[in-house]
This record gives sequence, structure tokens and C-alpha cells, in this order.
Amino acid sequence: MQQLIEVIVKPLVDYPDEVKIITDENDNRIVYKLSVHPSDIGKVIGKQGRVAKAIRTIVYSAAGSHHHKKTYIDILD
Repeated sequence: MQQLIEVIVKPLVDYPDEVKIITDENDNRIVYKLSVHPSDIGKVIGKQGRVAKAIRTIVYSAAGSHHHKKTYIDILD
């Protein structure tokens, strides 16, 4: 799942080397914490959160068939 997020996010940003994903897994959920360069946060979120929503939709649909846990993506400042 981390690779999927990286494949989606890296082409969107100006600093692809600074894309970092931390995985926090519990018994019933997985949280992917996405960190990017401060100037790239707006590109990852998009106007009115449309890009972030699209990323979450893709990851949630892929994770739904892959994991039996609730999946979340947090975009960190």
C-alpha cells in the first residue's frame, strides 16, 4: 500500500525525494501518515481537498480487497 501511495503522490510534487510514509497499524485499523515538503502540501491536498479525496478513494478501494482492517490516510504538515 505504501508503494501505491508513493506512485500516486510523487509525480504531483516538486520534491519527490521528501515524500515519506509512516505506517501505524493496530488490531483493527491501519493509518498511513503521508509527509511531503511544506511547499507541496497544497498540491497533495488540491482545491477543496479534491486531490486528497481522490488519493484516499483509490487507496481505500485497493485496501478494502487487500486488508480486513479499516484504512486511513493522514496528510501531515
